[in-house]
Amino acid sequence: MKRASGLVAPLLGLGLALSLPCSGATDCGSFGQAEHLAFAPVARTRWLAPRICQPGPLDPLYGTVRRFLSVVQLNSFPSELVKALLNEPSSVKMDQVVRYEAGYVVCAVIAGLYLLAVPTTGLCFCCCRCRRRCGGRVKTEHKALACERGTLMAFLLLTTLVLLVGMVCAFITNQHTHRQTGPSVEAVPETLLSLRGLVSDVPKELQAVAEQFSLPQERVSKELDGVGESLGNTIHSQLKSTVYLVLASVHSLGQGLQDSMDHLRILNATSVELQEGQQRLEPPLQAHRDRLRTLLQESGCHGDCKGALSQADALELGADFSQVPPVNDVLHRLKGVPEANFSSMVQEENNTFNNLPLLVAVQTTSVVKDLKKALVEQPEGVKMLAQGFPGSEAASHWSQALEKLDQYSRPYLQKVQQYEMYRWIVGCVLCSTVLLVVICNLLGLSLGIWGLSAREDPSHSEIKGEAGARFLMVGVAFSFLFAAPLILLVFATFLVGGNVQTLVCQNLENGELYKFADTPGNLPPSMNLSHLLGLKKNVSVLQAYRQCKAGAALWEVLQLNDSYDLDRHLNIRQYTHRLQQELQNFKVDVKDLDLLSPTAHRDLEALQGSGLEKIHYSDFLVQIQKPVVKTDMEQLAQELEGLAQAQNNSLLEQQLKDEAKGLRKLYQEKVVPQQSLVAKLNLSVRALESFAPKLQVETSDVLGNVTHLKGKLPTWASHILRNASECFLNREMGYFSQYVAWVREEVTQHIATCQPLSGALDNGRVILCDMMADPWNAFWFCLGWCTFFLIPSIIFAVKTSKYFRPIRKRLRVTSLKL
Repeated sequence: MKRASGLVAPLLGLGLALSLPCSGATDCGSFGQAEHLAFAPVARTRWLAPRICQPGPLDPLYGTVRRFLSVVQLNSFPSELVKALLNEPSSVKMDQVVRYEAGYVVCAVIAGLYLLAVPTTGLCFCCCRCRRRCGGRVKTEHKALACERGTLMAFLLLTTLVLLVGMVCAFITNQHTHRQTGPSVEAVPETLLSLRGLVSDVPKELQAVAEQFSLPQERVSKELDGVGESLGNTIHSQLKSTVYLVLASVHSLGQGLQDSMDHLRILNATSVELQEGQQRLEPPLQAHRDRLRTLLQESGCHGDCKGALSQADALELGADFSQVPPVNDVLHRLKGVPEANFSSMVQEENNTFNNLPLLVAVQTTSVVKDLKKALVEQPEGVKMLAQGFPGSEAASHWSQALEKLDQYSRPYLQKVQQYEMYRWIVGCVLCSTVLLVVICNLLGLSLGIWGLSAREDPSHSEIKGEAGARFLMVGVAFSFLFAAPLILLVFATFLVGGNVQTLVCQNLENGELYKFADTPGNLPPSMNLSHLLGLKKNVSVLQAYRQCKAGAALWEVLQLNDSYDLDRHLNIRQYTHRLQQELQNFKVDVKDLDLLSPTAHRDLEALQGSGLEKIHYSDFLVQIQKPVVKTDMEQLAQELEGLAQAQNNSLLEQQLKDEAKGLRKLYQEKVVPQQSLVAKLNLSVRALESFAPKLQVETSDVLGNVTHLKGKLPTWASHILRNASECFLNREMGYFSQYVAWVREEVTQHIATCQPLSGALDNGRVILCDMMADPWNAFWFCLGWCTFFLIPSIIFAVKTSKYFRPIRKRLRVTSLKL
């Protein structure tokens, strides 16, 4: 304990040097980085399911139709014509349209000639038949008759098979068109709904983003509830090594003071007792010495009387404790010391210091309330996040327009399905007429061939051949009768479907429509996307389409950096500056931490001025090292007993024995207690001699350190509080920084993902081109194929029918026989 007490001063100096707060570095401790905040995603998942036209057996037919249309329409996209049509419709000249539609004009001329020629020819043929001048029979049989008949039958059969294939394809494509119309019409409201959601949800999502500012607010408010105690813990943790070291030194010094006072009192009391014991011991020693001299100097003393006499002469006091310096003055100066209970005092100061977090929490209550009031407010930029977003007003108009379009389009879509039903019925009827022609041709050929095979039998009638010829002529009549409606339906559907394919679908696939929209001046202001949204830069439609298809947000697509200052809306410096000002009001008062009570201070000052270290402890040690009696009384008593046995004189013998017995009694009663007191005095003297000088140094150091620490403690506590407040502010600002970063990412990458826009365009192209235009065009192509092959069918049917009727010569011979 005493050695440890001597190390307190250097350890305290080292602790003060290492433990004090350093202004050059800030250890945030418990106020580390802000924890991760889990913001709820506000961007709705908008994903317009892509419509895919699966490959089918009709794809080669669709490809053939597209190649045919590319031959019909050799002109590229008419950008100038469309530009004039969109901006100034009155300036469009008919010759420009005719020049672009040259291929269709040629097809229209061909259709017109067909419409004029085929019905006219049919009418003439009908008149000719009525007069029996056309479609008769073979007059005479000749060598090439079988070859001609076989050739015509083969061509008619081939033509009929071509008509059959075309009719089947026409039926299939007509049914396919009808089947695709329903899903295509139903996809329109779905697409409009998705686009409306894309437009109308943007302000709502931005408002939801602004509302999530409450998340960092609530987190900061929650941490403010315990900030006082946390700040107190920080102050406590950074000061505890210094304060604990000082309090430990005070406790050690108090213990040393108590031990010193105990030893000093023992020293004083023992010195007095030793002096009094010497006074009581000296007379009996002198009496024994005188009697022994008399006895041992007698002539009748036998043995080593001289040796015993020399020891008896040494029966006198060895140490003289009247020669030790007095300590009454020191005791007088230390009267009542220690007045303080250092252990209780240090324990109380420890408790006071350990309650520092609660003390700081109480002292910062009012500041925390003010901070919470300032925290409730929302930055103005965050409030106006949705209102300031570009295109908000236009988005509202677009949403209303899309909603009205959805409402108005539903009746028209129903009419589209109704008209499609009519078209399908007409298509089925006309395909059925072609089927009738095919059936008539096949029946005519079958009956005609049967009739020809039966001609070799003279008894067989010619009814089968005649019936075959009649079926062929019925097919011819149907061909002439339905040629006009067929060509009209073919040309009407061809004109619509062909232009949709060559003007829209083809240019959608090669990107010409997007390039046209991206060229400045092509679109009127009412259709310009940048103008509608109030953007400062023109937006490339093609690039926007590609970005939307990749899942980009409107922020990237519309390049809103130039028209919307997101940094200004997310600037919360004024908000955080106010919080920082409020945090600067944090103050802590540590005046209740005394470290050393006034009574303990007086005790240490008394010790410092007592002169304890000035006592001449060497004078005590000089006397302590001397024996109490110069001779060894036990040994002398033994020699006297031995001499008594050697004496012849019984009286002398008895006297020597009495002296030996008296010496032993004196030794036990007087000398042994004196020796015990000397040993006790020796312990106290050596203890005081050892640490009295160090105790004075420690007292001076502790008093200086306590005074210095108590003076600097408020400054250090304020400095730690300021650093901890900055750490707390940085931590809380970390939550707002997370919010700002999340808002920036949400607005620029997630909100208003425009995939529905590209999906609508893609689905529109699939619906219009793949699901509608392809089967539509394949239908008129197959029906037109059948329509034009009716001409060779008519020719071959008329020619072939002659060979199925009986030959005139054979009929005449038969009549003569009858």
